Amino acid sequence: MGLGLLIDGKWVSEREQEDNQGRFIRPSTTFRHWITADGSSSFQAESGRYHLYISWACPWAHRTAIMRQLKGLDKAISLSVVSAVIDQNSWEFSDEPGMIPDRVNGCHYLWQLYLKAQPDYSGRVTVPVLWDKKTGAIVNNESREIIRMLDTEFEGIAQNSVNFCPPDLKVEVDRAIDAIYQPINNGVYRAGFATTQMAYEEGVADLFKALDNWEEILGKQRYLCGDRLTEADWCMFTTLLRFDPVYYFHFKCNLRRIQDYPNLWNYLKELYQYPGVKETCNFDHIKRHYYQSHPKVNPTRVVPIGPIFNLDEPHDRDRFSSE
Repeated sequence: MGLGLLIDGKWVSEREQEDNQGRFIRPSTTFRHWITADGSSSFQAESGRYHLYISWACPWAHRTAIMRQLKGLDKAISLSVVSAVIDQNSWEFSDEPGMIPDRVNGCHYLWQLYLKAQPDYSGRVTVPVLWDKKTGAIVNNESREIIRMLDTEFEGIAQNSVNFCPPDLKVEVDRAIDAIYQPINNGVYRAGFATTQMAYEEGVADLFKALDNWEEILGKQRYLCGDRLTEADWCMFTTLLRFDPVYYFHFKCNLRRIQDYPNLWNYLKELYQYPGVKETCNFDHIKRHYYQSHPKVNPTRVVPIGPIFNLDEPHDRDRFSSE
């Protein structure tokens, strides 16, 4: 997630991409190398070798921070956190609360990191970024692949013996992640960054059709893939977390709030209350980022005070058998 891009190693400020009908088009990620536990790739899983760059505001980066936390990889993989608000120079490292400077490469802007990896790089500058300290390379900047690597390739290093993609559920987990990506994870952006009424209504229709579907499913089972908590749930969580405070207002996804869905709302509360997750949720960064980083969507950059909601209140998901 990020504004602007590099062209032949030069930073250029630019708004999000769209097609000729006003539909938001998410660019593909570029760095897709793989870390392996057995060293069969160029990047072997090792404690202290890798560094993760994230934003607390970005849902794609947030899912990697959650996986790092839940696996107990906070000592094995170091962390940098960018500032909440993007300006014309992209993601920045500053001294604001919640930010962690780049102590590995000393970058002031995230685009400088991309140039360290590839001086003539052309493309978007996004978080998350998984960096290899040993070779000075970007391993991967695709969140879905990063969480899978953290979950499955660091088993011998992780302090916590939890697995969110067990082999017998892998096909189902991947199917669920695929199913929620376009209509929900990306759907809020399709609505929010649309520049025509048609494109906006198309995005909103797909989004709420999918939310209605999962509301029904979660009335019959505890998690997206049944009775076990998986990577798919964390991919859903980071979008649902931002929905009522941001997407409902800022991206005009205002047919219903998540609070209006009994099953999705209680599901969101359960995931938020899962040990270690709450510590990765920074609502100050989330709200300031969206409302102040998209001047064409919110020209005044005023950040709303509300809404009032309580993710710490009891949930009802215990009515299902636990994982």
